[in-house]
Amino acid sequence: MNQDYIKADNWSIIEEGFDAERVKSSESLFSIGNGAMGQRANFEENYTGDTFQGSYIAGIYYPDKTKVGWWKNGYPEYFAKVLNAPNWIGIEIEINGENFDLNTCSEIKNFRRELNMKEGWYHRSFEATLKNGTEIAVNVRRFLSLDLDEAGIINYEITPLNKDAKIIYKPYIDAGVTNEDANWDEKFWEPLEVKKSANEAFVTAQTFKTHFKVTTFMHNSIMENGENINISPSAIDTLADNIQFSYDVIVAQGKKSSIQKIGGYTVSLNHENTLAAAEKTIQEAVAKGYNQLLQDQIAAWAKIWEMSDITIDGDVKAQQGIRFNIFQLNQTYLGKDSRLNIGPKGFTGEKYGGSTYWDTEAYCIPFYMATKDQQVARNLLTYRYNQLDKAIENAEKNLGFKNGAALYPMVTMNGEECHNEWEITHEEIHRNGAIAFAIFNYYRFTGDYSYIPEKGLEVLIAIARFWHQRANFSKDKNQYVILGVTGPNEYENNINNNFYTNYIAKWCIDYTQEQIQKVSLEYPSDHKRIIEKVKLSDTELQEWKKVADNMYFPKSSELGIYLQQDGFLDKDLVPVKDLDKSQRPINQKWSWDRVLRSPYIKQADVLQCFYFFEEHFSKEELKRNFEFYESFTVHESSLSPCVHSIQAAVLDKMDMAYTFYLRTSRLDLDDYNKEVEEGCHITSMAGTWMSIVEGFGGMRVKNDALHFSPKIPKEWDGYSFKINFRNQILKVIINQNETQFTLEGSKDLTVYVNGEAVVVEANSVVTT
Repeated sequence: MNQDYIKADNWSIIEEGFDAERVKSSESLFSIGNGAMGQRANFEENYTGDTFQGSYIAGIYYPDKTKVGWWKNGYPEYFAKVLNAPNWIGIEIEINGENFDLNTCSEIKNFRRELNMKEGWYHRSFEATLKNGTEIAVNVRRFLSLDLDEAGIINYEITPLNKDAKIIYKPYIDAGVTNEDANWDEKFWEPLEVKKSANEAFVTAQTFKTHFKVTTFMHNSIMENGENINISPSAIDTLADNIQFSYDVIVAQGKKSSIQKIGGYTVSLNHENTLAAAEKTIQEAVAKGYNQLLQDQIAAWAKIWEMSDITIDGDVKAQQGIRFNIFQLNQTYLGKDSRLNIGPKGFTGEKYGGSTYWDTEAYCIPFYMATKDQQVARNLLTYRYNQLDKAIENAEKNLGFKNGAALYPMVTMNGEECHNEWEITHEEIHRNGAIAFAIFNYYRFTGDYSYIPEKGLEVLIAIARFWHQRANFSKDKNQYVILGVTGPNEYENNINNNFYTNYIAKWCIDYTQEQIQKVSLEYPSDHKRIIEKVKLSDTELQEWKKVADNMYFPKSSELGIYLQQDGFLDKDLVPVKDLDKSQRPINQKWSWDRVLRSPYIKQADVLQCFYFFEEHFSKEELKRNFEFYESFTVHESSLSPCVHSIQAAVLDKMDMAYTFYLRTSRLDLDDYNKEVEEGCHITSMAGTWMSIVEGFGGMRVKNDALHFSPKIPKEWDGYSFKINFRNQILKVIINQNETQFTLEGSKDLTVYVNGEAVVVEANSVVTT
């Protein structure tokens, strides 16, 4: 049974009623971020119940030593930890001599929290009775500024309801934090300096090993009925890694008292002097004040939503789901810094480690290309180019490859591999193909070819060299095979001839050779520079071609399908519909041995290939493969339902497409896989956007033009989205009877609807 406590709402995530069993799940769902930092929705006040404390800073990590039972050659030396950053939100509160803690209160009434996605803030309110009999009403609003992205602000209001109250606010900042997932129970932060002045405090610490320096700061104002009463701390407690102020106030029954706390981080990635930068950030935030910061936040989010919003009419849960996904994507990554990327948990948790998976190239780039300036997607491609030397080193050091062959890491922070499962690290090599496909996809969508001669061709050549060396010739098959791999379906390890892996390997080689030829003709100086740099010969190109032209693809002539890998049909092929529901999810109920021997598929595998290379296959081929593999897919990867939704829409299986859409859009809100307390599935959220735009909208780019095959679930009255296609904004509105296009641009745009050309004039509306 999925969870069902989040209230349906078009623009907000809402929880009503306090339940200690839901605290950790809600900490994930109500997380906030601004691209530079983020936080789980932990309570500001002390909470002694079960909680998962987490604040995170983009680009800051720790190389935690890999923990395995026994060492194998090729294991990464470390598993990159997304670090729990120093805590700046904390405010201990004492009321009439009792520490305020929701876990120990006598009664909690009218508990409500809201994540307002339209305006970018998190709010919590409730009434509580302490054990000493004091009744209070609490209202807390918190947000992380998009404009001043090193700062966040908390407005924490308390109103005594049944008597006067002595309230002691004890705001603090603390670098003595640990990670939920630490392998060795070690601390990751070394305190360097604690400083205070007036109502401000600073703790500077650096990470062990990586030596990222961070100054965590706070500025406190005590308010009475909305006015700053300008009091100083009554006490200051200082340790090596934390500092706490105390403010004593007497509040009359029915009167409102509050603390406004500005806090955040300045980091050595961006500043030579992090302390001076923190002081400057406080000055800027204080000069604006809480109300102006909030108005700026609302305006900044309005600008984001103007381009990235998808509206759905007639289905509130579906609307809430897509906006939650779009909101979290924008909280996680805004494209400002090519050193950063999109971690699978974003700022909502620590699981998986690392900031970059193949998810970025396979799922996220389409969203960022279409909803932002193309430079954002180009930054994501540049991220990989900047790590090419590390990818070459990875292939040489761990696989014995040579001649500049590159294996990009499965998980990385800085280009080094830091995934600690051997079967994934060196077998799930299809990620190389996704990186090459993203280069192709970027050019296909934006029309910006300049990236390829400037940077991308070097990446493509290194990847093609990898596939050439990774394949070997089978005398038995008289073809090239790729052995010992794990495909996207991680419920199969160390298998031979995974169809998707073999297919994308061939495609990478073919595409690279096409680009070498194109660059030689159109960018001869770049071609000369690159060929000399990588020492590429005609003989090597001929060897590549031999592999690509003779690649083996497993298939069943009897069933008319491609096989996920050699021997798949030897399994006990019991479809998912006949699997006892009590056994789901199988990754939490079965041993790994049982999972591997089963026919059950974690995520789209063969179908991932059909998604990437749709034009290479007929609709009938898609139908046969989809119907066969869907029956064995348990969708226990967050990346699975979106691909199935898109392909179900292509096949006019609209009920199925809609069901898969709900699953991908509400994967975390409804906790389908019973793991949301660990954090949200950020990268797969881009797949939700794809399910609507590419699935129901049928958007494709063919021959430099946008094509649409509009469809609509029967549950919806209509839906709309915007696409930034080659610097022109196209709005698409689809309802049960027609499709409408509105163009914001300087010149006409020809689009194709179900194969028919439609000219949309600049700043006009066309209905089909």
